[in-house]
Amino acid sequence: MPERPSVAVITDSTCDLSPEITAARNITVVPLNIHIGDETFRDQVDITTDEFMRRMDNIDALPTTSQPSVGTFEEAFLRLAANHREAVCITISSRLSGTYQSAQIAASNVSDKINVSVVDSLNASYGLGFQVLRAAELAAEGKDAATIASILLAELHRYHVIVFVETLEHLRRGGRIGKAAQMVGSLLQLRPLLRMDEGQVVPFERTRTRGKAINAIVDFATSIGNAEEIAVLYNTTPDDARDLAHRLAVLTPERDIQVIQLGPVIDTHIGPDVLGVVIKARFND
Repeated sequence: MPERPSVAVITDSTCDLSPEITAARNITVVPLNIHIGDETFRDQVDITTDEFMRRMDNIDALPTTSQPSVGTFEEAFLRLAANHREAVCITISSRLSGTYQSAQIAASNVSDKINVSVVDSLNASYGLGFQVLRAAELAAEGKDAATIASILLAELHRYHVIVFVETLEHLRRGGRIGKAAQMVGSLLQLRPLLRMDEGQVVPFERTRTRGKAINAIVDFATSIGNAEEIAVLYNTTPDDARDLAHRLAVLTPERDIQVIQLGPVIDTHIGPDVLGVVIKARFND
């Protein structure tokens, strides 16, 4: 096995992988952008989640987000071309962001310098993160870019994401709510559970209390039945996230459950006090 894979792995900042993990796996991360008034911040580069949530409490208009430019992806791909013959770029769902499209155009523009296979994860946050780690694993095994992309696409069904949000207002105003738009009127006074389905956010269940919502998350994770790895997602309630991870530990006794803080771009569209889980199912799913 080569010490440094000939195929580079690149993704965007919505993957919620820590800098320690990306450095250890030689994963390149291209940041999305957050716009607060006249200021623009690179996701997880110029502003952290905690800083972003503090600012959210003191502004009237919701921040907005934007995908990396084609030029930003081109620069990243060309830097990788110096030490790699190929790259695999896995992005947030194309149904949630224009990031996939930017990466595709950039890959075409630099095709004479490096071959880049762009993969639409049809997911977000650690649902994307798990796929990126899988790509790094396959690259370390010596597989080429096309093979890695093919495997990732064949395994999209392995990754299950469900989140509890206090309100749908952020998703509604950001235009990322998908089929759940039909339910906004009735859900705004409830506590909705949402899941990723074919790359978009869809309603899963409605609950009256936060406690019932957390119980529903546990029930969902249990119902998957063959979890290989689980990550708990949160943005402002780390104690709740650790408690949830403790409750789910029985499902993957051979692996610790990771507790992941969502990044500012995702937080822009879901608001505070979010909890969720990402489940990577075994191959016999």
